[in-house]
Amino acid sequence: MIIALDGSSVDGSAYTDVVNLARHSPVRLDDMVSAWSTYGLALFAVLMAVGWWHARRVGATASVTALAVPFVVVVAFGVDAALKLLVREDRPCQSLRVTTLEACPVPGDWSFPSNHAAIAAAAAVALLFVSRRLGALAVVAACAMAVSRVWVGAHYPHDVLAGVVVGALVASLVMSALRRRAEAAALWLAATRLRPLVVVS
Repeated sequence: MIIALDGSSVDGSAYTDVVNLARHSPVRLDDMVSAWSTYGLALFAVLMAVGWWHARRVGATASVTALAVPFVVVVAFGVDAALKLLVREDRPCQSLRVTTLEACPVPGDWSFPSNHAAIAAAAAVALLFVSRRLGALAVVAACAMAVSRVWVGAHYPHDVLAGVVVGALVASLVMSALRRRAEAAALWLAATRLRPLVVVS
């Protein structure tokens, strides 16, 4: 038998307030939030591609920085997933027995920290190293993603907050470390068959 933590004592009342608000909100609003919660991460992939496309016109070093963003997101996801296994917090819909917009995950699908929030935050912070404009848009989208995960009932507020911290911290550390090696990596890639990835022919 796996012993799981119950996070309802942290901010269960705030979670319940949000979920009840969602249940009494217009159906159209709930549908939009649910769709964003489920499919919104695709926007970050689009922003990464746009960032890389424009970076190629800036230079090879900028391209390498842009190409690193998806890898940084994968690292952040890995750290977040490891924390989930370490903490093992039950989903709020399991602990509080509330009706939520999103179907309640099965036991063992841990809640803390939020993967969605971590991925979104990591992408947003990493994109700030590529383009301030794209990064700012991604930051707004990441905040919307974090809020949506509570709205649909998938996470406690502290889950998404922790996910944002994990994603942002990992992205900041990795992108800062990469910045010192980006030029060397760019020179190497430009001399290989991967040259089209970093410079416009």
